[in-house]
Amino acid sequence: MKHEFDELLRSFELTIDNPEEFDLHPSDIAYLLRKLHHRDHDKFLNFLNLVPAEFLGDVLLELPEKVKDEAIDYLTPEELTQAVESLDSDDATDLHQDISDKDEEKSQAVFQSLDEEDQEEITILSSYEENQAGSFMQIELFDANLTETIGDSIARLREKKLSGELDNIYQVFIVDDNQKLLGAMALEDLIIYDFGITFDEIIASGDYETRSVSAVEKIENVALTFEKYDLTVIPVLDFKGKLIGRITSDDIYDVIEEVATKQVYNLAGVNEDAESEDQFLGVVKKRSSWLFLNLFTAILASIVIAMFDDTLQAYIPLAILMPIVASMGGNAGTQTLTVMVRQMALGEIDSHNSKHVLQREILIALFNGMIFATAMSIIAYFWFHTWLLGWVIALSMIINLFAAGFFGATIPLLLKRLDVDPAVGSTVLLTTVTDVIGFLSFLGLAKLILV
Repeated sequence: MKHEFDELLRSFELTIDNPEEFDLHPSDIAYLLRKLHHRDHDKFLNFLNLVPAEFLGDVLLELPEKVKDEAIDYLTPEELTQAVESLDSDDATDLHQDISDKDEEKSQAVFQSLDEEDQEEITILSSYEENQAGSFMQIELFDANLTETIGDSIARLREKKLSGELDNIYQVFIVDDNQKLLGAMALEDLIIYDFGITFDEIIASGDYETRSVSAVEKIENVALTFEKYDLTVIPVLDFKGKLIGRITSDDIYDVIEEVATKQVYNLAGVNEDAESEDQFLGVVKKRSSWLFLNLFTAILASIVIAMFDDTLQAYIPLAILMPIVASMGGNAGTQTLTVMVRQMALGEIDSHNSKHVLQREILIALFNGMIFATAMSIIAYFWFHTWLLGWVIALSMIINLFAAGFFGATIPLLLKRLDVDPAVGSTVLLTTVTDVIGFLSFLGLAKLILV
């Protein structure tokens, strides 16, 4: 990694005086700035000043939140305006929002400096909620009227590309006089047709229908559509069915990564926003809230153990084997829970097949329970030389693994029905269930059979 950093640093320094030869990718520049921010803060600010204006917007969007905030604080409104102007409408809106979150006064200055068209685009995209498709769409797209010829559309596309008005265009969206979307064609398909024919003649074949999404659709559902149909771009429509924008795969990759990251943090009881904070005590406070809840559930499990104090004193091997039952139940439950949460996020589990999935997880848990119950009963016999103890731990393990499978599947389903993120709190609830049932079944059976 150090070698990569040194190479990129040399490339940056060699080409910075020759902007026409500057060929570093914005991601590489962001990587350099991120490393410099930790190693040499003065050099970080110096290099930030040297980033060419046409790259600055993309570079800022690639930076981690706290580094980006410091860069925004350091750069002038004029420099930030140039950065926003260099971006497509969706990215420009994101950067403007980042500036607004950091410094409202500077954000207003940037907005007032933008031309009227850019202001209108940012206003439109900012009107959507942050989890709606409209807030992720690009307004820049290439469309063609039914009555337009192939040749005219290609000539128009050439002009827009040369002027820098359009970028990353792979499809032409075909609309009627009311801007209603009728179909879409890949640009590579355009060249196989006679340039003199109109799109109306092509659309009549019915081969160029396309999937689309509403501007108010949840972005998580749009991401599922991209994954399901292997899309690179999808048109966005307003409530009247008019074409108003497009969402490209690069934005969807970010959404998928964000959702996956959020799930991992939530399953661990960690707040994603808190982890990016600079304040040590802020992170401690956020994490401790879940640890306090976990402490309460641990006390609950200890109360169950205390109920069988006389049983433990009468039969010491129970104290040795007891953690095995709880541990196996916890691990089995975590497996089920992880699979359920991930499949629900991918849209593979819904109200129609949840019963089947629940039955499947219970059967898997029971089957594993019987396998490990048999193995553990044999181990317990050779360890403590009594078959009765083997029967106790075997029955307890079957009960606890059944509970792990059942509750590992039902807890996220129940949270989903209550409109709560299934990943939030599921692990703590499941651990409580498997600990309590594990200890209760093991010590309860021991009291009935052994003591």
